[in-house]
Amino acid sequence: MEITPNEHEGYTVLHLKGRLDLNSSSKLKEQIKNYLKEGTIRLILDMNDVDFINSSGLGTLVSILKDVRMVKGRMVLCNLAQYVQEIFEITQLSHIFDMYPTEEEAAASMSHSMANVK
Repeated sequence: MEITPNEHEGYTVLHLKGRLDLNSSSKLKEQIKNYLKEGTIRLILDMNDVDFINSSGLGTLVSILKDVRMVKGRMVLCNLAQYVQEIFEITQLSHIFDMYPTEEEAAASMSHSMANVK
């Protein structure tokens, strides 16, 4: 899996490419843990180029979401391929994750939620 970060004011977008499975999950989890340690707690995962996800990948995303929430951060997903979107719906994880059709909409949600933080 390739992970390409794109820093913005107030949040970071991680563009994911490849398979999100047992082999690649630990790389993503480790990278996000490093962001959280550095104080980057607002993340958008752009999953447009994720061409495969299995239960290990889903479990990792749930674990990462928990880590982000523990530091009072926010993580959203965007650009899910139809196949990946269906997996989230079948597993009911679409009720747990904030998901947006485009990166622009995900970024707007970050900006909106930042405005509500006092």
